[in-house]
Amino acid sequence: MAFGGFEQRGTQQPMAEINTTPLVDVMLVLLVIFIITAPLITHSIRLDLPDAQAAASSESPGTITISIPDSGVVHWNNEPLADQDALRAKLREAAAAQPQPAVHLRADRDTRYQIIAEVMSAAQQAGIRTLAFVTDPAQATGRAGR
Repeated sequence: MAFGGFEQRGTQQPMAEINTTPLVDVMLVLLVIFIITAPLITHSIRLDLPDAQAAASSESPGTITISIPDSGVVHWNNEPLADQDALRAKLREAAAAQPQPAVHLRADRDTRYQIIAEVMSAAQQAGIRTLAFVTDPAQATGRAGR
């Protein structure tokens, strides 16, 4: 290998060799970064989601149905509620009843999840112990291509 030096020769030529040390350093740093981050990118959680083909549950007289269409208006036993405060008041009354009724939550497929989460949170804060999600098998099979 010929390195540049301070010697003065008669013919001055530029150094024709590439210094690969910085290239190797950068490549090693990138390799370490990819080794560390690759498991984080491919990490996933396996979830076994419930099937909409579940057996129909029987509604007893002590069952309360909360329905949420895609418009976002919350219905208590098919009667629309004015706001979240009315829902919280009804949930507190239901939680205080003995025996405590089961609450069935029905939501349209296009309902925003935020509204569903708010209803679930209100039920938990009121002290409701049984909250069930109700699905419609006919709709699930009818919209399979969606």
